[in-house]
Amino acid sequence: MTHSKPILYYDIASGPPVRPFAPNPWKVRYALNLKRVPYHTEWVELPDVTTVRKRLNAAPVRKFADGSDFHTLPVIHDQGHEVVVGDSFDIAVYLDQTYPESGDRLFPQASSGTALYVAFNKFVDDFFSRFCILCSRGLPFNPETADESKAEFCRRAGVERWEQLGIEGEERIKMVEEFKVALDELARVYKHRPAGEGPWLEGGSSPTYADLIVGGWLAMMKNTLSEWEDMKTWHEGLWGRIDSELERFAQVH
Repeated sequence: MTHSKPILYYDIASGPPVRPFAPNPWKVRYALNLKRVPYHTEWVELPDVTTVRKRLNAAPVRKFADGSDFHTLPVIHDQGHEVVVGDSFDIAVYLDQTYPESGDRLFPQASSGTALYVAFNKFVDDFFSRFCILCSRGLPFNPETADESKAEFCRRAGVERWEQLGIEGEERIKMVEEFKVALDELARVYKHRPAGEGPWLEGGSSPTYADLIVGGWLAMMKNTLSEWEDMKTWHEGLWGRIDSELERFAQVH
């Protein structure tokens, strides 16, 4: 398929040098590269996410505890079709449906739809979110907007002060060990994968969206978790292998 205009891909900006770091945007970046669909990254400072999303008329897909709209990224604007999609999972489905002949399938045609992927996405997101506090102090905010970004992150995390997100010393050592033990459950899922050329959950030579779900969180851990060098060796090096194999789909355009 000929792509007349690149997809505009809205991702959360880090501090300089600007680079991706958030898990859901990473899932979509991997997906765009795997599908080989031309795109251009539009970097958005965290305090500007709500304004940008509203400008794009991207309906919110999440809510705060009080019921108010939770505006986040990623969002894509497919200029060739004048379509805006504002949820990482919905973007993956859209890419496979709109560009079926481009790149690799995110959802194999032999699979029974996307329902199981929805459940797996929730399982993985809920799991890693439990331990996100370990990453908070490593978030690469732009120094010029750090105070605003920290305030916005606290609002999204449901805490009043940035200091509440810090965890150090013995408490941190204990939580890191809990994280490692808890990952046993996800590692067991991967142990039952079919034979293939890589560490992919569904076998074969290429990842599917299930692997991108996990990979998005691993990319965040690599960028924000001080214990990443240890983590990538856990469970016989599984997490390091998945992250390493996904590097070929990590380009920033």
